[in-house]
Amino acid sequence: MTPVKTTTTPHAPTAVPAARTRAPGTARGPRRRPGLLRRTALPYVLLLPALALEVLVHLLPIVMGVLMSFKELTQFHLRDWGAAPWRGLGNFTAVLDPGAPAGEALLRSFLTTCLFTVASVGLCWLLGTAAAVFLQEAFRGRALLRALFLVPYALPVYAAVITWAFMFQRDDGLVNHVLHDQLGLTGSPPFWLLGDNSFWALLVVSVWKGWPFAFLVVMAGLQNVPRELYEAGALDGAGTWRQIRAITLPSLRPVNQVLVLVLFLWTFNDFNTPFVLFGKAAPEAADLVSVHIHQSSFATWNFGAGAAMSVLLLCFLLLVTGVYLFLTSRGRKAADA
Repeated sequence: MTPVKTTTTPHAPTAVPAARTRAPGTARGPRRRPGLLRRTALPYVLLLPALALEVLVHLLPIVMGVLMSFKELTQFHLRDWGAAPWRGLGNFTAVLDPGAPAGEALLRSFLTTCLFTVASVGLCWLLGTAAAVFLQEAFRGRALLRALFLVPYALPVYAAVITWAFMFQRDDGLVNHVLHDQLGLTGSPPFWLLGDNSFWALLVVSVWKGWPFAFLVVMAGLQNVPRELYEAGALDGAGTWRQIRAITLPSLRPVNQVLVLVLFLWTFNDFNTPFVLFGKAAPEAADLVSVHIHQSSFATWNFGAGAAMSVLLLCFLLLVTGVYLFLTSRGRKAADA
């Protein structure tokens, strides 16, 4: 047999891509991913307009207000308020001294605001929760009632408060016409926008304007409560009030925590309602802190003291908000445990 000869053909050398060739001794660098970099930076780029507006609208005025609170800023330095004399903590000492006229007036206004806020928030929450629970069951005309209940919340603040100011007029107002002329509940037509009655007039307008928001929030929260809980409670013999105490209120606890905080901040800072209702100078019984700061700043031209009051108000609201959030979060953790 003749042996078979096999021939091997030498293979051509494989070409190395130019991108993979590197000089000897050089380290391999990290591979760049332009697409990943663009995706990472895109959210921050989109947030830049909002952050710029936040700085211009909120942070910059706060910083300027804090600086003004340390200066003796009056009408003589409005053109160049940076050149006003430096007073340090003198403005804060003056407005916090209960023996001084400014401190006594601020303390009285602060206590009035606290009482007004507690009454307004409590009534708004009570009326809003009662209306939401009442409209939870389906019946004819429920949609119409929901729309009517939201009318005060939808109206512009100035239009609504001016209407109430006309209604509270002593001689030709609707309130005295009903209470005095038709029902005979008062011996003489009272002044609602003067004296001690101004507090109750302001409270009525604030509750009328604020309770539809509580109604809207509670009504939205009730949509997440399972109907099976009420059916099980009814089978166990629980009546309407028992179901409200054992099912409705515990289920609405997270919603109510946020609702009470928002109502508190809105009511304590409310300036439009008393300013439109009473004008530039509110009566002493309805002298809220927001109106008092405006009066101290633009009536007496003492902008340094007004800025100091504003800083103190901001610190108080931050403190109350922090304590409230801490207590509610701790209570939520204890309930979950």
